[in-house]
Amino acid sequence: MSLVELGGYSYPEAHIIVGRLESEGIPAIAFDAGTHMAEGSFRLIPVRVMVDEYDLARAQGLLKEWAGDSA
Repeated sequence: MSLVELGGYSYPEAHIIVGRLESEGIPAIAFDAGTHMAEGSFRLIPVRVMVDEYDLARAQGLLKEWAGDSA
């Protein structure tokens, strides 16, 4: 397994994305969430959502699909 970055998001958005990806069968993890809160940099440090490199294209497709759903 080789993790790659799907994107950087706000703290709550990153965790929502991780949950949605996992509900679609794509393991995901939010990196830097602890640093985000501990440093007091609430809006300055994005929380990185990481997925396996083999799941990246599917995860990107789902993000686009979800973005279209909210439009």
